[in-house]
Amino acid sequence: MIEVFHNPRCTKSREAVELLKSRGIEFEEIRYLDDPPSAKVLRQVIKKLGIKPEQLVRKKEKLYKELDLDAESFTDRDWIDVMVANPKLIERPIVIQGDKAAIGRPIDNIVDLLDS
Repeated sequence: MIEVFHNPRCTKSREAVELLKSRGIEFEEIRYLDDPPSAKVLRQVIKKLGIKPEQLVRKKEKLYKELDLDAESFTDRDWIDVMVANPKLIERPIVIQGDKAAIGRPIDNIVDLLDS
């Protein structure tokens, strides 16, 4: 089953959902702002993405600046804790297929994941 970390207010996130629907692909929609992922789930997603936790952080998000996160030096564990406490900072959309995942920026990342 494909999972989508989705924010319905986000254009890119809606594009990812529409892509899956247009291909007739069933998926589980995870509204991570309503039900934030645990640190364990985030670690699993990050591993599937093949990135460092900091790369999953939305650094252009207003909250990032408000929290003055640029001024801090964080470990991977710290970044995960920041995202758990502030799920709005998690990059989106994320599409998970088995042991792989892709961030849908650009949407072609999801196409590549689905076609692999």
